[in-house]
Amino acid sequence: MKLSRNIVFSFVLLIIIASLYRVMPGRPGGFAPQIAMALFAGSVIKDRKYAFALPLLSMFISDMIYHIMYLTGGGIFPGFYEGQITNYILFGVLTVVGFFVKEKNLISIAVGSLVAPTIYFITSNFLVWTSNAGLARPNTWAGLMQCYADGVPFYRTSIMATLFFSGVLFGSYFLLTKAATVKQPV
Repeated sequence: MKLSRNIVFSFVLLIIIASLYRVMPGRPGGFAPQIAMALFAGSVIKDRKYAFALPLLSMFISDMIYHIMYLTGGGIFPGFYEGQITNYILFGVLTVVGFFVKEKNLISIAVGSLVAPTIYFITSNFLVWTSNAGLARPNTWAGLMQCYADGVPFYRTSIMATLFFSGVLFGSYFLLTKAATVKQPV
């Protein structure tokens, strides 16, 4: 499948904007467009390598920016850290969730926008707990529940962000494709 210049330009612009938004100071934790990008890409982009590339490139670029800021004293969190590959794998899984989202069905988009951050929340917090990362909660049932409780504020904003950015991405796509199919007067 050959991509048009406009589509490639749009995707590159989307990756850059999402990457910069993710590292924006003062942004609420968890309120970022990458989960919605994974859903959108999985749903809309038929060539799977591009579908996976869209959110993963956005994550990688923002992680590079985070790391540069960390190394230069401008940030408190490194962009690259041990176990980070699991985030990239999880975003690959979220792109697969997008395969089941029907791009023109509001209910399908809303369900995907709730399911994807939930999968991310459950899986990522479980992996943090098993690896004794984060706040290093004990490897007990109570420790696992505390680890999930630690992540609830991020989960809430992640759901809000995914609903919002899915609306923006899918809505823009719908409007642009509708405008492109409207016949111009002769």
